[in-house]
Amino acid sequence: MPGDVRGRLVEARFQKIDALADLAERYKASHILLAGDTFDAETPSPATRRQAIRAMGRSDAIHWVILPGNHDSLAADELWLTLQQEAPSNVTLALAPEPITLAERVTLLPAPCPARRAGRDLSAWMDSAETPDGHIRVGLAHGGVQSFSEDDATDTIAPDRAARAQLDYLALGDWHGCMQIEPRTWYSGTPESDQFKHDGRGCALVVSLSGAGADPEVETVQTGQFLWQQHTLDLVPGTDRITQLSEQLPAASERRDVLMQIELSGRVSPGDRDALLKALADAEPDFARLVWRETSLAVEYEVDDLDRIDRAGVLRVAADTLYAQVNDPKLSADDQAIARNALNRLYGYVMELA
Repeated sequence: MPGDVRGRLVEARFQKIDALADLAERYKASHILLAGDTFDAETPSPATRRQAIRAMGRSDAIHWVILPGNHDSLAADELWLTLQQEAPSNVTLALAPEPITLAERVTLLPAPCPARRAGRDLSAWMDSAETPDGHIRVGLAHGGVQSFSEDDATDTIAPDRAARAQLDYLALGDWHGCMQIEPRTWYSGTPESDQFKHDGRGCALVVSLSGAGADPEVETVQTGQFLWQQHTLDLVPGTDRITQLSEQLPAASERRDVLMQIELSGRVSPGDRDALLKALADAEPDFARLVWRETSLAVEYEVDDLDRIDRAGVLRVAADTLYAQVNDPKLSADDQAIARNALNRLYGYVMELA
């Protein structure tokens, strides 16, 4: 991200500590569970670490539990040793897979990450963990419930871990979007979103547990300042391209905290493409971040379009050559794309000088 946008995003993430505390107070929640990657690095700066811990310690009425994730695992021993020395009394570091009494008749079963790749399901110990009769059993773990490659298959958390371990609720971290796995197992996502992969604003989960064996009540509450959005603008010949674009964009007064990525696809004339790119460039300063891609956009040239570049001379020869390459079935798709981009750029330069 550009420096100014990055600074705003960093500050918004830090402000989520107060936002979560305010949310806990509003819902009369006594505990905030941070399911890993709180610092998202093994060596956060001293200012980041110290200011975060100080912010969490402002209210004794709210108790924080911090679980080491894969990005700030227990392998970062200096980080966790320092946090043990600095953490106020209302912050618990869940550094071992052993029961923690959260409140009267409530036991937490944490599964801290010992390293970035543990090589096993860290939540498995919960199945045999003993807790007093009648206690609510809450699991806290970090990792995926689905493997995306053979390399990390052993790291996946059993999606039915809540049932296996007789948990009343299993709080998961790692996936950056809010997602329910089953009624007792949820990913909270991040309180401030950080990538286009997960559209929307960041959120937190407010979980109410009335007693052992009772179904949890889970409410998703938006906490994020910035809205991340992805759109595909499928352009169809014969339609007003600028109107299509305008319908995708939020009102100008609502753009400052929006990060948007637009994929242009379909078919357009070179003139329509130029008009679209100009409209996007005009709108860009309104947004925290506006980016667009045209890898799926086909620009269709007619003779009149080539005439606008030049009717004769070296520019026309270049345009005709590139146009022939764009439509040459003997060329690879990559070579055709290079010719198409060059022709688009040539057209744009000439129009700028016109």
